[in-house]
Amino acid sequence: MQTYYKLLLQNIQELVPIKQEDVCLIEEAFKPVYLKKKDFYLRKHDRSNYMNFVADGCLKVYSIGENDMEHILQFGIEGWWVNDLYSYLTETPSTLFIQAITDSVVLQIHRDRLNRLFDEVPMMDRFFRIKTQNGYVALQDRTIRNMSQAAEQRYIEFVNRYRDMEQQIPQYMIASYLGITPEHLSALRKKIADNIRS
Repeated sequence: MQTYYKLLLQNIQELVPIKQEDVCLIEEAFKPVYLKKKDFYLRKHDRSNYMNFVADGCLKVYSIGENDMEHILQFGIEGWWVNDLYSYLTETPSTLFIQAITDSVVLQIHRDRLNRLFDEVPMMDRFFRIKTQNGYVALQDRTIRNMSQAAEQRYIEFVNRYRDMEQQIPQYMIASYLGITPEHLSALRKKIADNIRS
């Protein structure tokens, strides 16, 4: 359990300094949620009332489109934050699902508790402002890459980004994230492997 909180504190301290006396306040504010593989953390139409730190495992954030096709927007791996930020900020029902791909542990903090934590530990307000800004930048970057890069380049960047989890994420999920078919992904993987061998 302490390892999970240590990871959370390291993540926070990458962006803002924390005083030693604030560590206990932060640890007490975040509660662990244990998920088994395929458990839902959030379902469409639920309200996203928590900020969520992935302390262990891997989750996917996705929507369901026509013909019940999954459209994966994000993977949440250890050390990352995952949420339906639109639902959280607007306090409206979620349009997304968050589901565990592997057994996972999420450290969550309810919005009301987070607002109190901002008063108790002012640097946490700055931390979440920076995280929100970084999330927006990442979303814009991904949107531009999806419009301008070839699928092969997007796959190579995916492998570099999710190197530790790539073997644990099913191929059809990777294909969905990249916006291609599983067959196209299989052909890309074969092409890249052939290029490495030659």
